[in-house]
Amino acid sequence: MAEALYSVEQVAELLGLHVRTVRNYVRDGRLKAVRIGKQYRISRANLEELTGSGVGATVRESTRRVRAVEVSTVVQIDAIGRADADRLSILLTSASMSRDPDGPNLRLQTIYDEERASMKIVIFGGTADTAELLRLVDVLTEDES
Repeated sequence: MAEALYSVEQVAELLGLHVRTVRNYVRDGRLKAVRIGKQYRISRANLEELTGSGVGATVRESTRRVRAVEVSTVVQIDAIGRADADRLSILLTSASMSRDPDGPNLRLQTIYDEERASMKIVIFGGTADTAELLRLVDVLTEDES
C-alpha cells in the first residue's frame, strides 16, 4: 500500500502553522517534499522527521528557533568608470566567495549604469560578512585626493 501524502494545507492544519510557513520550510529544505504538478506533497515519514515524533506534534516541540540576523544594504557609487566598476565587482565577488561556507548566507549583486557612470552594490547577509564587504568597498573606493 502506498504511503500517505499530505498537501501543504493539510500539514499546516496538522501543525497549527500558516500555509506560507510550511511552504518556506519546504523551500528552505527543513521539510522534504515532492513536487507533483504545481503542488508539494509531504510524506508521513518526512513530516515525522520534521516534528521529531508523530503527526500532530506542536511546533514548539518540533522546531527550535535559532536567532538569525540578516542585513540588506544598497551602496551607490557615482562617477565610476566601467573598468573600475568591473574591477570592484570582481574583487567583491571573490571576497564573498572566500568566506566560511558554513556561515550565514551571503548574496551580492552589482549593477553598473553606463549613462550615469554609477554603480550599485546590493548585499544581503550576516552582519559580520556584510561589514567586511562594506569595509572593502570603503578601502577600494577611497578618493585619492
